[in-house]
Amino acid sequence: MSLTNATPLEVAQAARVGSRKLAILSTEERNAALTAIHKALTDGKDEVLAANAKDLEAANKAAEGGQLSQSLVKRLDLGKKGKYEDMLQGILDVRELEDPINKITSRTLLDDNLILSRKTCPIGVLLIIFEARPEVIANISALALKSGNAAILKGGKESSQSFAAIASIISHALSTTAVPSDCLQLVQTHDVIADLLKQDTLIDLCIPRGGNKLVRMVKDSTAIPVLGHADGICCTYLRGDYPVEKAIKVIIDAKVSYPAGCNALEQLLVDSSALSTTLPSVAEALLQKGVSLRCDEPALSVLQEKLDPHSAALLQASTVSDYDLEFLDLVLAIKTVSSLDEAISHINTHSSHHTDAILTASASHAQQFLAAIDSSSVYWNTSTRMADGQRYGFGTEVGISTNKIHSRGPVGLEGLTIYKWIIEGDGQVSAEYGAGGKQWKHEPLSVRDEEFVARSEEEKEILRKFRAGKVNGV
Repeated sequence: MSLTNATPLEVAQAARVGSRKLAILSTEERNAALTAIHKALTDGKDEVLAANAKDLEAANKAAEGGQLSQSLVKRLDLGKKGKYEDMLQGILDVRELEDPINKITSRTLLDDNLILSRKTCPIGVLLIIFEARPEVIANISALALKSGNAAILKGGKESSQSFAAIASIISHALSTTAVPSDCLQLVQTHDVIADLLKQDTLIDLCIPRGGNKLVRMVKDSTAIPVLGHADGICCTYLRGDYPVEKAIKVIIDAKVSYPAGCNALEQLLVDSSALSTTLPSVAEALLQKGVSLRCDEPALSVLQEKLDPHSAALLQASTVSDYDLEFLDLVLAIKTVSSLDEAISHINTHSSHHTDAILTASASHAQQFLAAIDSSSVYWNTSTRMADGQRYGFGTEVGISTNKIHSRGPVGLEGLTIYKWIIEGDGQVSAEYGAGGKQWKHEPLSVRDEEFVARSEEEKEILRKFRAGKVNGV
């Protein structure tokens, strides 16, 4: 990784050249780079946390002056709840995953000695623009290198000290490996985002990591494909047949464990069957955790009746706008619905298609919900906080995508690859085929059949019969 003040064009050109060199490195060489990064960041923990402390001090002052949100400050803290250790573990997890590139995912016999294959390959050059979250540098570096992609990173000024410390450590570590330094670049020059977003002939994918304002700006300002999500308005639908104790456990985790996360619960839809039975206990548990509840009229009426006067006094009436907000704080909007269909309609209209869940003992209701909700992650009887690349087994992630093309949900290694079509022939040309000429065979082949093209016609016929179950072996 290099810390650079080069122009956006120079940065993008260098990344393009570096990406092509990186794409042909072996799995072992790319894994060795991750090992070096992990060791260097482990040894440099004190240095990174000292830099992070400076960023936090400045960010807290800015938050006191109303210039930064508290949710942004929380995302900035690398020393909180083992976040640094999680960052380090993510690098190792990615290293141990199967190499996602150079894999044959389909193979077709077009004609004798004419084989069509689809092989996975890197996307190329990634541009990652992010706010706070200094661990993003390590996450992106690990995923980019493992998947053979170059990455250009541009962070916000609120975490510049942390970024510089991490980038310097990674840069030094990579200098001892086969990875070209230009494959990872941290851009330090101010006010370069607009120019970077113009480099659509050199940059293949842009991933914004930040709030709604940043994501909308990026999407409106570039011809580069954008992967990401603007909001994390996550909903959970609670039905009356779900056990109270489990409902409390799941909802508390979804709302309280990390309210500043994009996968935190922002809306609780309560079926009318759960209104006077399950909701009061859930609401009491949320209030005890300091969550502010904004309730529609039916929920407010029931809770004012069921809760003790002190708790009831903390309740607030919701407004229409509360059901289109990402609070990123200990605030939860509660809405009553009369049916599964109403819950589905509300979520598909008001959620951000990030992560939504149903809590029910009914398998039929759950399956209808899972099929009908138009979101990148949909859950049955678990917390929306499960939406995370590490929890999905991806090692880590570059972000959450609500896109409906290429990659959706937490994006790990697979989401950073694409594919190319390869034909291996023996002098055939397209004019030989068609009316009056040769006919295409278009026979599917096993992706493991690497030597098929070199086999004799007799062996090929035996293999075809074997695949069709007409012989017992080859």
